[in-house]
Amino acid sequence: MRKQSLLHTHAKSFSWAGFFLKKTIFQQCSMLYDFCRTVDDIVDDHSDLKIKKINFIHFKKQFLQKKYTSKIIKNIWYLLIKENISKKIILDLFDGVQSDLKSKHIIHDKKNLYIYCYRVAGTVGLMMAKILQVKDRDSLLGAIDLGIAMQLTNIARDVNEDKKNGRYYIRHNFNEIKKIIFKAELFYESAFVACKKIPLRSRLAILIARRVYRQIGRKILQKNNIYNYDKSGKIYVNNFEKLVQTIFSLFDLFFLFFKQEKHSHMKLEHNLINTKIKLNERI
Repeated sequence: MRKQSLLHTHAKSFSWAGFFLKKTIFQQCSMLYDFCRTVDDIVDDHSDLKIKKINFIHFKKQFLQKKYTSKIIKNIWYLLIKENISKKIILDLFDGVQSDLKSKHIIHDKKNLYIYCYRVAGTVGLMMAKILQVKDRDSLLGAIDLGIAMQLTNIARDVNEDKKNGRYYIRHNFNEIKKIIFKAELFYESAFVACKKIPLRSRLAILIARRVYRQIGRKILQKNNIYNYDKSGKIYVNNFEKLVQTIFSLFDLFFLFFKQEKHSHMKLEHNLINTKIKLNERI
């Protein structure tokens, strides 16, 4: 029986996809997720902002000082060393999450939106790809794209919840929400070809995670207007829908064999991120 982790508790879509991973790979992905979720939970906790800042600084210091008395810290350092993952990627993640540690976080333009999405989610996609033994540079960029796509989906889904927490990544406007979902679609497409370089044993799991999360955005589009969107609450993919997307992912796995490889078509977006973060130093 697989050990229960935060992955089971919080990330239902990934836990569903993780069923198709080799047990040792799933355990390593769980270690990564536990670390990332712990960082997120510090910021999303309902404590006073000053307390959250103290807890965040304390946890970051534990990481930098390699406090192996914390199992989560010990596990993440094990992954960084074992998979030759740059510490800069973790520091990028800290920077992204820390930007939410303020009474109001407003993102004014697409460059800063992409940088934020890279930091809080593209980093996770990149580290996940390294755990899955992806070596190709363009495919690692594709893994970043998948993380960004998923974060854009999160932003499109959580506009009302984010607003309550003083986070304004996009305007509370259905046209803006649609634009973000359409942009996420481009990142999902970029990530698809990158999946070709994932070892076959793990490829299906990532294709399923991609399909399931992408479906959230498509369900949002079905709301048609801001009134229906606001009324719907948190939009998610139920188990039957996950099963359907799993079947579609089997077709993706087949068609991927015939898909022509090409460099990422998100070069403009990568260049915007590169104005602040040198992606080549992370890959």
